[in-house]
Amino acid sequence: MGYLKDTGAGVLALFLAGAAPSTVHAQAALGANYNEHFEDVDYRDLERAHTRWVRIFLPMPQVDAGAAQHGAVRTILEVGQRGYHTMLTLKFPYNRKDFPRPGSPAMARELARVDAVLPLVMGKVDILVIGNEPFIESRREDWDEDFNVFYEAIARRVIDRRRDHCGTRCRTRLYMGALNQLEKPDWRTPTTERWLAFVKATPELDGVNIHPHIDDIADSRAFLDYILPRMRPDQKFTVTEFSLVWWWKKQMKQAVSPAYATQYNLPAGTQNWQVIAAALKAPFPKAQWDDFLRLSPWFETRRHYIRNQMKIFRDTGRLAVATYGFKQGRSMSAEWGPNKTPWLLNSVFAGRTIQPDTDGGAAPNYAWIDDFIAEQKD
Repeated sequence: MGYLKDTGAGVLALFLAGAAPSTVHAQAALGANYNEHFEDVDYRDLERAHTRWVRIFLPMPQVDAGAAQHGAVRTILEVGQRGYHTMLTLKFPYNRKDFPRPGSPAMARELARVDAVLPLVMGKVDILVIGNEPFIESRREDWDEDFNVFYEAIARRVIDRRRDHCGTRCRTRLYMGALNQLEKPDWRTPTTERWLAFVKATPELDGVNIHPHIDDIADSRAFLDYILPRMRPDQKFTVTEFSLVWWWKKQMKQAVSPAYATQYNLPAGTQNWQVIAAALKAPFPKAQWDDFLRLSPWFETRRHYIRNQMKIFRDTGRLAVATYGFKQGRSMSAEWGPNKTPWLLNSVFAGRTIQPDTDGGAAPNYAWIDDFIAEQKD
């Protein structure tokens, strides 16, 4: 595939040999999350970061154009063929309407989409997550019984199809995902309680998925304190997204650090978002981007976030795999401005704000790459 860049001889050898990872129930692994940006998968990045796990999500309405041809499906399958462990998330966006009722034509359409995808990936991906961010991807007024009934019906369909395609020893493990903003009491609703009760009561489910995008690392403990007592002792949790993005956002309209402004002759009052805008317009040399972050106390004091967050997850003894934002994608830079959520500061590889590396690949963010490598287990 043209959008899958590969210069790693070792990975190529695995692909040519037809190697694939064995059935695995991940043990506290750290991997690469691409969200919907399957086109950003570059084996040079994966090799450089020493990671063995890749996660992508699939927006299910897009399946109507052909499941087998969808880039997310094709990419996750090729990644697996090349020897990596894989996680695919099925995303069901319902931001503009209520959830369909059982037996309705709309529900039949959703189940048909699931049926189109599952034969392609079941037994080939290591983890399948049922739902991406259902609470964020729906309206608050729809957090009711229909919400739970919909996702429970989808889960049962996936469970049935796994049994039909793979039998009882299927490689693909199943998780329900993902719960968001559990540090806020108003997000711990009866719908959330029923979600976890269903996970606990369904033996075919290995656990639940969470997305702790937070302001302070201490807030991540609220997620664990909430989900773990509500799961079976044999169940684990996955974390397909985690970050300090809300802390970064608070800093965007603040003045850039005086040290950076002096070093790069910036006008007084230049704000952080404006520096990022300049880097997006004309990517900086790596040293200049690194200086911007290193000389910003709001960032430098949190440069070991990945290491510290993984310790919190792993100390539970219940983490299966966590995947972290791996590469600056096109949606992160689109319509950049002072109110844009700065997801791009999370990325291990900063190909949109830093000039390409000497081999033409994306340059890594200095703050994340070393700890990301050091946290690899597998």
